Amino acid sequence: MFEIGAVDGAAKPELYRELAQSLRGLLEGERDITANAANTAALLAMLLPDLNWAGFYFTRDAGELVLGPFQGKPACVRIPAGRGVCGAAAAAGRSVLVRDVHEFPGHIACDTASQSELVVPLIVGGRVMGVIDLDSPLVGRFDAEDQRGIEQVAAIFAAACDWAL
Repeated sequence: MFEIGAVDGAAKPELYRELAQSLRGLLEGERDITANAANTAALLAMLLPDLNWAGFYFTRDAGELVLGPFQGKPACVRIPAGRGVCGAAAAAGRSVLVRDVHEFPGHIACDTASQSELVVPLIVGGRVMGVIDLDSPLVGRFDAEDQRGIEQVAAIFAAACDWAL
């Protein structure tokens, strides 16, 4: 049975250490992408404060991103290559941290409550297989510590999955 230690009020480094440890335990022995993405999204939504959306988009034909498991309101199903924050992160193969989504050219507003966003690519064998997307109703919610922490989450998730689709 999976259990998680207390993280309420933890400083970010401690929070992300606990998150990484919990994620490794949660994904241990499971290789299915859908199951692992669903549990990862649930864990992120449960542990990270001030989120209104946490989930995955997976790369499909021509670099289009297609919605995967998530926690939050219904979302945009398909994001064209290079569009919005998710498409920009996937196209560049690097994380994109947006303090205020209203200042990001081409932002796609799936949920008008979202004010800031952090998107981290899932890189396997040098290829972007998708992204982890986090949205917050607070401007400036995410910082460099969050980015490093979610990049570690992305690496743990990517290593745990069987990517032979």
